[in-house]
Amino acid sequence: MDHGLRTMDYKKHTINPAARQQFNRRKTLTVDEYVEGIRAGNRVVLSRAITLIESTRTDHYEQAQEIIAACLSHASASVRVGVTGTPGVGKSTFIEALGKHVTDAGHRIAVLAIDPTSQVTRGSILGDKTRMANLATNENAFIRPSPAGDSLGGVARKTREAIVLCEAAGYDVVLVETVGVGQSETAVHSMVDFFLLLLLPGAGDELQGIKRGIVEMADLIAVNKADKDKLKLAQQARREYKNALHLYPAKPSGWIPEVMTCSALEGTGIAEIWETIQRYKTAMQENNFWISNREKQATFWLYESIKNDLHRSFFTHKKIKEKLSQVEANVAAGKLSPFKGAEELMKLFLMDNG
Repeated sequence: MDHGLRTMDYKKHTINPAARQQFNRRKTLTVDEYVEGIRAGNRVVLSRAITLIESTRTDHYEQAQEIIAACLSHASASVRVGVTGTPGVGKSTFIEALGKHVTDAGHRIAVLAIDPTSQVTRGSILGDKTRMANLATNENAFIRPSPAGDSLGGVARKTREAIVLCEAAGYDVVLVETVGVGQSETAVHSMVDFFLLLLLPGAGDELQGIKRGIVEMADLIAVNKADKDKLKLAQQARREYKNALHLYPAKPSGWIPEVMTCSALEGTGIAEIWETIQRYKTAMQENNFWISNREKQATFWLYESIKNDLHRSFFTHKKIKEKLSQVEANVAAGKLSPFKGAEELMKLFLMDNG
C-alpha cells in the first residue's frame, strides 16, 4: 500500500479539512512528497518546506537542498517585488491592499515578510498573519513571516530559496517585505525585480533621513496615507520627492523611477502602482535587463552561499569548537590580538580540511 501523499489526495474532501491539515503537519515527508505537495499548491507542505530551509540542522539542510533542486525547473515566471519603508508607513496595510488587488485580477501572491528578531528570545516580534488578517484567509495568497535573526542585513538567510519554492507552488507574484529602512534593503534588492519604497506625507527633506543607496535602489516611491487631511501634504511630498530624484544618477536598467501617491487604507492608487509594476516588467523584458539582472542576482547569491557555508562549516568544526572559547578568553583579556587569534583558528581549520 502506498502511504505517500499524492497530488490528488490534497484536493479530496473525504476527511475533515482540519484533520487533513493536522495529518500533513505530523507526517514525515520524503523529498518527492514535499515537491509534489508544493506543486499541488498545498500551503501546509510549502510552509513545512520553508521551515526546513530555515533550519540549521544538517539533515534538514540536505533535504531542503534536494527539494529546491527539484523545484527549480518548476519555478514560475513570477514578478518579485521588494517593499520597504520607514516605521509606521503602513507596509502591512499596503501589502494587504495590493494583495487583494492582484488576487482579484486572477494572480496568486506570496508574501515573505521578514520580522524583526528579539535580541532576548531570538524569536519574531511581529505576527504578519495577524497584521494581514484578510489576506491570510485568501486562498490565492500565502504569507510567511520569518525572523530576521543575525543574517545578512537583517534579511532571513534563506528568503531567496523560499522564493523558488513559492514560484514552484504557482505564485506568480512574490512580495518580500523588509523590517524597515536599513541594511536589509541591499539584500532584498539583490533578490527582487522591482523595488518599492513607501514614504509618509511630509517635507521633502525626509529623504535626507534615508540612506542615499536605498533611494537609488527604488524603482517606485509611493507616498502612502494620501487621504483625508493628509491628501494635500502627500501631493506636495510627491512633487518634492520627484524633484529630489533628479539629483540621483541614472539607473543601469534605464528605468526612470516614478513617484506616486496612494492610500492603502482607502485603496486609492493601488491599481496604478500595480500597473506601474507591470509596465516596468514589460520594459525590462524588452531591453533584456530582466534576464540579465536575474542572472547577476543568481551569481551574487552563489557567492553569498559560499560565505554562509564556510561560516557554518567553521563554527561547527569539532576542533574549532574546542579551541574557540580559549582563544576568545585570551583576546578578551588582552593576551592575544583579535587578528592573531583569528589567524590561529583559521590555520587550525584549514590544516584539518586541507
